[in-house]
Amino acid sequence: MANIGFIGLGIMGAHMARNLIKGGHTLFVNGAYTVPDDLRASATVVESSAAVARAADVIISMVPDTPDVRNVLFADDGVAKGLTANKLVIDMSSISPLDTQAFAKDINKLGCDYLDAPVSGGEVGAREATLTIMVGGPESAFERAKPLFELMGKNITLIGDNGAGQTCKVANQIIVALNIEAVAEALLFASRSGADPERVRRALMGGFAASRILEVHGERMTKRTFDPGFRIELHQKDLNLALDGARKLGLALPHTASAQQLFSVCAAHGGKTWDHSGLVRALEIMSNATLA
Repeated sequence: MANIGFIGLGIMGAHMARNLIKGGHTLFVNGAYTVPDDLRASATVVESSAAVARAADVIISMVPDTPDVRNVLFADDGVAKGLTANKLVIDMSSISPLDTQAFAKDINKLGCDYLDAPVSGGEVGAREATLTIMVGGPESAFERAKPLFELMGKNITLIGDNGAGQTCKVANQIIVALNIEAVAEALLFASRSGADPERVRRALMGGFAASRILEVHGERMTKRTFDPGFRIELHQKDLNLALDGARKLGLALPHTASAQQLFSVCAAHGGKTWDHSGLVRALEIMSNATLA
């Protein structure tokens, strides 16, 4: 059993931490951040990220964005201040692949390994320990971390060197956004044509158009349940990473850009914190129509 530090106990991180405790591990968490009551009772609360790093052999971060990871790692009381040789740092946030590579080099200079291991599967996957985990980093560090990953997810893949896990997650977010847009367009078309969109959705689940997005997000659209979930503002952040990377690589990603524009419409109408299935609202606003 390992001493594990876990920083970032939000919607997903809290479930992931609980699953590590269920696996028999000892958890150390940073009391400067929000800590759910049950984790305060079952984990050891310390005063800073540096203290987490001093107490733990493996330190996991699960925070919203690249600047948050930088702060967790390299602030004056950050993880780097508490590291000693041979510890393992795992960032499971979804952030910039290029910044991830720089973070890894700085952690390596301290004699520690670094893995980027972003996840897909949402709150349900985090709670049920069925996350897809996309990993970048050395194979030896991956093998060391794999028993921990298996307590949090099911589909666990070493993609390549540091940054490759984050690149895979950006690709995932492109696919998810474009599928949400496709489902939203199809259901709005069906509704405007006079068909019941929920019955259309259920019928399509039996055919070639069936998908997890149609199953889960399509139902959220027809039931108008846009409570997070995965917030639109977080998906915007991920698509910004995709579009920024595409510019640097000289790639055209026109449909990714259109999905980002639709998310921006939602955000402009008070929808930053809607679940990303709320993208359908942008199409409704633009078409002066609603699913009914």
